[in-house]
Amino acid sequence: MSRGAGIASRTWTAAAKSTVVRSNSWARFLRRPSDRDAIAMHRLVADTRVLDVNSTYTYLLMATDFADTTIVADRDGELCGLITAYHPPVRPEVLFVWQVAVAESARGTGLAGVMLDTLVDRVRRDRHGHPVTVEATVSPDNTASRAFFGAFAKRHGVLLVEQPHFTSAQLDSDGNHEDEPLLRIGPIATPMVD
Repeated sequence: MSRGAGIASRTWTAAAKSTVVRSNSWARFLRRPSDRDAIAMHRLVADTRVLDVNSTYTYLLMATDFADTTIVADRDGELCGLITAYHPPVRPEVLFVWQVAVAESARGTGLAGVMLDTLVDRVRRDRHGHPVTVEATVSPDNTASRAFFGAFAKRHGVLLVEQPHFTSAQLDSDGNHEDEPLLRIGPIATPMVD
């Protein structure tokens, strides 16, 4: 949830979280972002305290120019999740996932996985069913993200291949950032089946 949004944060019990996962009830709360979401997107990423926080202007671009490759979870006016992504200009068959954020109140509910499955299905529909390969850079120590993308590959029955990509020297002149190898998942040629 965004600070200052005027909506109380929800706290869910483990039983409620389990129910959400079982019924896949997140689907009805997922949508393309709009310009009105940029500030809440910025706050959601900042609230994770683990993701690199970009300018509000960046999230405004993701919510407008890249809305077709970005997804948000908006539950009763509370932005509880987002995935920002884009097609690299020379590789339109690739969906590069930039950031995945889930509000603390929605963690453990399966929201991130539902968002990524829904986004990839949407992108495939927009591409008239053509296969899509998902890419992301993930540092070696980021076990949560690695597990997330590994589970996505397994759900879709496709390979996940890791290769060198961004180096520590490219990401931080002081060397305080880990390398970020590229994870390639796919190609995904069929829609997700429940």
